[in-house]
Amino acid sequence: MPETASTTRATDALLPSLTPLLHEWLPRQRWFAGKGRRVTGFALDTATELLPLDGAGPGLLHLLVRVEQPSRPSGTPADCYQILLGVRSQLPPRLAPALIGRVRQGPLAGRAVYEGLRDPRLAGLLYERLRTPGRIGTLRFHATTALPGALSPRVLDAEQSNSSLVYGDSYILKIFRRVSPGANPDLELPLALGRAGCARVPAPVAWFESGAATLGVLQPYLRDSRDGWRLALDALASGQDFTRQALALGRATAEVHLALAEALPTERLRRSDTEHLASAMDRRLHTAAQAVPALLPYVPGLRAVFAAASGAAGAGTVQRIHGDLHLGQTLRGADGAWAVIDFEGEPAKPLDERRRPQPTVRDVAGMLRSFDYAARTHRPWNADWAARCRAAYCTGYAQVSGTDPRADPALLRAYETDKAVYEVVYEARHRPDWLPVPMSAIERLAASVP
Repeated sequence: MPETASTTRATDALLPSLTPLLHEWLPRQRWFAGKGRRVTGFALDTATELLPLDGAGPGLLHLLVRVEQPSRPSGTPADCYQILLGVRSQLPPRLAPALIGRVRQGPLAGRAVYEGLRDPRLAGLLYERLRTPGRIGTLRFHATTALPGALSPRVLDAEQSNSSLVYGDSYILKIFRRVSPGANPDLELPLALGRAGCARVPAPVAWFESGAATLGVLQPYLRDSRDGWRLALDALASGQDFTRQALALGRATAEVHLALAEALPTERLRRSDTEHLASAMDRRLHTAAQAVPALLPYVPGLRAVFAAASGAAGAGTVQRIHGDLHLGQTLRGADGAWAVIDFEGEPAKPLDERRRPQPTVRDVAGMLRSFDYAARTHRPWNADWAARCRAAYCTGYAQVSGTDPRADPALLRAYETDKAVYEVVYEARHRPDWLPVPMSAIERLAASVP
């Protein structure tokens, strides 16, 4: 695809004309990370016409917009968001729910702008761009294989920090909404795992980027699969055992870790590393307790958990890991085989931190918290169900890796505690009704140090 003069509308007049609409629309989006903090302005990094905006439309305008929020942590850059705006003179009724607003002035004056991914024609255009690798404006499109012709798109409405489109039940395109310079782990790690021959992770077939930032990844869609979170809840609701599935999931996790260690560099875990990890956990706890006062009574016990990990002798290695592993990041096919997805890591953390080698026990702790989370959401609370799943998962992991994650209880407990602290802050901000779930884990973990 030839490069075009597609940034002609990135003039001084474009962003001011969109600012009133973005002020209202952007903070309401599920993927907006700056909720609760005042937005004082916007800065336009790039504007690219993926479909010309001339005539009645539709047109498709790709934006990378920085959001100014003075209350963000000192020294951190403004968050940058990827926005795909549909532009039409008249919006058809079927697209009314996607409306952002009508522009009053500037180069798009009088036109309606809307969430472009909700328009099948524009979503299909994005797939066509991926089918024909090349460059348009500041955007570069890549593909590892020939893709079939036009496929019908649909938006996945699952609650998530990005946006996803499914094309004809064959492929899924994840659009990263909050973007940072550098390779996104959700592209980098699945590509490495594909080269290593790991069948547990769908290998990317196409992606697009701007500068050094990954913007979207296209992968095979596992249409006959169900996610582990839903399977666990269904098992709880029907009173069924889940240990066989947990054992197999532990084996699958170990396979992914072994493949990552083969494909990418590893480093030795030193005593100084455990001290650094524990210190960072302690700082996060201090910040979390200021944000959620319910944590304050448990701070001494939680700090003791981190101190125990700090005093543990370094052993083993650190390597690239999933970084945000839980039941919702897994899929089980009709044949019973588990797949692992969504290698982006915790989106709220800086990209360089998410790409840093870490102990594999961090992923294990995330999954153990997920089993506990599932059990706590069921009434009545089934402690034995969670305990059996946690034990089976660790056993399955040990069968493949040769190392039982329970062999290092101090570090495993510290990572599980750190995850629970993160969950408390998340639930307090986004789902206050769920706050008792991680708080019950906080109470248990604060009393767990011998």
